[in-house]
Amino acid sequence: MAQALSLSRRAAVEFLGTALLLATVVGSGIMGERLACGNTAVALLANSLATGAALVALILSFGGLSGAHFNPAVTLTEAARGRFRWSDAPVYLAVQFTGAIAGVYAAHLMFGIDRVAFSQHERSGMGQAFSEFLATFGLLAIIRGTSRSSPNAVAFAVAGYITAAYWFTASTSFANPAVTLARSLTDTFSGIRPADVPLFVAAQAAGATAFFIFFRWLLPEHAPQVSAGAAARTGRAEAAVAPEA
Repeated sequence: MAQALSLSRRAAVEFLGTALLLATVVGSGIMGERLACGNTAVALLANSLATGAALVALILSFGGLSGAHFNPAVTLTEAARGRFRWSDAPVYLAVQFTGAIAGVYAAHLMFGIDRVAFSQHERSGMGQAFSEFLATFGLLAIIRGTSRSSPNAVAFAVAGYITAAYWFTASTSFANPAVTLARSLTDTFSGIRPADVPLFVAAQAAGATAFFIFFRWLLPEHAPQVSAGAAARTGRAEAAVAPEA
């Protein structure tokens, strides 16, 4: 078995993976919108397929290094389950948020957008909030269920769920607080108004909490707190993410 990476190295992987995820989400949104010539459905299709494909690649590549969380909701629920050290969580959260912002900047650089601007894309209302609750609950449930029954399929299950959730949720399934905050900084296809971020994050937190309570009853476990580097040792079975259009 390969030696587990140090916290600093795992944090670097989380930063890189989250940045690449956001570069994919925002970049494919820009490309899709430009090529779709006003057809929003085609732009969303391009955005969702690119995001799903990137998730497969990123989780398969980085799951054995950092756990491939790329999502504060994943990190915090893993810690609450005793599968991740609480002392490592603040570092993971910090690099997930900063990596997400870096990914937005990278997408802007690629497409010649010379400044970062707050998004004007309104995503408000209780339907959007419930969508984020359901999207986050579902994402974590997919990770938990697949890691128990088919650990090697986690990357494909997560990617499939997120691709589908772009279409069956009114919010297009952000399901990730770091992604939500970062996407408020791009006034492009995948953006979200800063004023709508708190509602999304609150709904995501509620979804994560509901997931934890329900699955603690459904699949009770008594696992000890893991040691440093456990995300690398458990590999892809405890990995995941989340975003949208």
